[in-house]
Amino acid sequence: MAKLLYSATMSLDGFIAAPGGDMSWLTEHLADPDPAAEGLVDRIGAIIAGNGTFGGGDPNEGTDKEGAFGGQYDGPMFVLTHRPPAEPVPGITFVGDLRTAVAEARAAAGDRYVNILGANVARQCIEAGILDEVLVFVAPVLLGDGVRLFDSPGGTRVRLEQLEDEPAHWYRVVYP
Repeated sequence: MAKLLYSATMSLDGFIAAPGGDMSWLTEHLADPDPAAEGLVDRIGAIIAGNGTFGGGDPNEGTDKEGAFGGQYDGPMFVLTHRPPAEPVPGITFVGDLRTAVAEARAAAGDRYVNILGANVARQCIEAGILDEVLVFVAPVLLGDGVRLFDSPGGTRVRLEQLEDEPAHWYRVVYP
């Protein structure tokens, strides 16, 4: 069964987007290839994104690298939202609840990863006890404010276990 992986690039001070969800800060940090990131897209069978992430800014907007993983991903995408658009969006499935999104994405992914995009969806997966792994790429910048990698005021501690055969910031989520 497909594992749920939350992957994101964050600033050294823990933000994945600047205030207002601005992703343009990432552009300069995506210029150099990262060996761990390059192999990742082939291991992803489906994506679940939050509506904010889906409708948010793309650091590669207007270029040939626009889209998930610099335009390299071309597969099933599920957007978790209570407000789907009136008109269908080709290649996108809008889903109203987390459990349904996960079930549909796992079925679509087969034995590859379901990649979670968006801090809110990742938090929901942690709270539901269904997130399997976390992969974080750290960009050498301090944003000072914005959307945190994880933000759960009053939340509980989550234990992570580093995966030995993966990059230094790839962890398995350990539930009690």
